[in-house]
Amino acid sequence: MLNQIDMVAIAAELSERDARLASVIATNPLCTLGSKPPSVSNFESLVESVVSQQLSVKAADTIHARLVELCGGVLEPTHVASLADEAMRAAGLSGAKTKSIRGLAEASLSGTIDFEGLHLLDDELISTQLNALWGIGPWTVDMFMMHQISRLDVWPTGDLGVRRGWQNIFGLEAMPEAKELAPLGDSFRPYRSVVAWYCWRAA
Repeated sequence: MLNQIDMVAIAAELSERDARLASVIATNPLCTLGSKPPSVSNFESLVESVVSQQLSVKAADTIHARLVELCGGVLEPTHVASLADEAMRAAGLSGAKTKSIRGLAEASLSGTIDFEGLHLLDDELISTQLNALWGIGPWTVDMFMMHQISRLDVWPTGDLGVRRGWQNIFGLEAMPEAKELAPLGDSFRPYRSVVAWYCWRAA
């Protein structure tokens, strides 16, 4: 986890690298990635990410709260595995999300993935393990690594807000596609997560 002095130094270094990014950094709060420990387990964080896919924050929060209630107040693999698909669907989850969340629970219970030890692995191994699960794609993995375990060099090119923010920061006529944005972050290694955070602010 980072302390504020570290993030101040990172923001200053990024500002030196690009004047347009410096303007966004100067007019927004200091990046909060890594500023506090996670409030939920790695497993619950991934479940939350699946629930929130393609939903508004309000809708995702409502469905997540229903799911937690179904689990007796604690969102753990054993509780999730005990739920019937019908109950999860009634809580507002689609069939695909129900399958994904159940897959997370099964991976934990079988020992296929040690969710609480994920922070000990490098980024590539985390991506490999999680992307092997049904319904867990790059965006979910990127959000997990950035927000849950505070990895600083994640570049979520598939995120609409990051793409739109980049367009605004650099004055582009069109929003870049994910494949176009991918190499553009290279000059900001190893702090691309921080750049993505400021893209969200600019969006």
